[in-house]
This record gives sequence, C-alpha cells and structure tokens, in this order.
Amino acid sequence: MKVYYLPPDIKALAFDMDLTLYTNPKYGQYQIDSLVERLGKLRGLSFEEMSLEVEKTRKALAEKQGRNSTSLANVLEFYGINTQENVRWREELYKPEHYIKEDVKLKAALEELSKKFILGVVTNNPVLIAKKTLAALGVGECFTILVGLDTCMVSKPHEKPFLKFAELSGCSLEICVSIGDRYDVDLDIPLRLGMGGILVDGVEDVHILPQVLLQKENRSP
Repeated sequence: MKVYYLPPDIKALAFDMDLTLYTNPKYGQYQIDSLVERLGKLRGLSFEEMSLEVEKTRKALAEKQGRNSTSLANVLEFYGINTQENVRWREELYKPEHYIKEDVKLKAALEELSKKFILGVVTNNPVLIAKKTLAALGVGECFTILVGLDTCMVSKPHEKPFLKFAELSGCSLEICVSIGDRYDVDLDIPLRLGMGGILVDGVEDVHILPQVLLQKENRSP
C-alpha cells in the first residue's frame, strides 16, 4: 500500500473494484482475454494476433496520453467499439460469481469504514457487473454509490467518473479519496482534481485500510 495524499477531513471513499476489492488474477486475466478474443473474431485475427496488436495499441495510447498505461476500454474505443457495445460485451461475457467468493475480512473492513465514511465504487465495468461482483463478495450493502462504465459512458482514466462520484456522494472532491490498484487509471486524475489517493496491491491492503484511515481520524484535531 502507498498513501499518496489524504485530505485533512475525509468524508467519502471511492474504491476501484477489480483487483482492488478482490485478488483473483485468473478472473482478471479472463476479463481481458474474453474481450480481446471477441475483438479478434470481429477483425478476423487469432487470439494471439489480436493480443499482440492490443498490447501495442495500449502502449501507444498511453504514451500519447503521457501515461504508463491506459484502460482496455480505451483500446476498444480505438478499434471502433463504442461504450454501449463495450458495456454489452462485458455484461454478456463476465460471470464474477464463477470466480469470486465471499470475503469475510473485506466485509468487516468495509463495515468499519462505513461507520465514518460514504463508500462507493468507481469501476470501468458496467454497474450490473459491479453489483454481481459485490454480491459475490458479500459486500453489496456496504456501498451506497456505484459509478460504472455505463454511468458516464467514459472509461477511467477520465475525470467524469470521479466528478460523478463526488456529485452522488454530496461531497466536494477535496474531501474524497480514490483507492485503486493502478496509479495511472485510478489515482492520477483524482489527485490532480484534489482528491486523496491510496494505491493498493490487492484486497489484502483493503483489509487493513481501517487501521490507516481511522487512526488518521483519531489523530485529527
């Protein structure tokens, strides 16, 4: 875990979902591979050929944006797959309940955090997939805000999902914190907007997040 910045008075936490609220490399890779495979079929390329092309395109787009990485959603848009189609593909292909199990430690941590903060999810997956994922983890009731790919029709890294989170939370950006596993996608823009930012290596870091944030609250004047 790396804490980049914490506002003096935190009111709301915006969590990334995939590989932040759960650690399952197999499912994470499946999400990428299934979209690449479908794109390859449309373009008449094998999975291996499309994978290489996608990786080159991702790097080129990131370099153009001045980042180390960008989201797969932005790569799909480059190939002419608009957001509505991207949402449809993900809703058809992704089955989080087949990969993810209830996480008792995560639920305990989130319940503790929810006593002090508004909790929300800001994800590049559709809201439907977010709901299914959170249900599989057993933490759906911990979150009052869900901002998905189909909420703003843009993919992180982009300011719109974070602005929407702040709007729905009723909080200014300066008292919100973004928490995720990818700096360029989950933290760079929020930090530029004045939000706090915490980089996690996986759900194990989220398990101990109450110790980090609630201790800070107790130390505040």
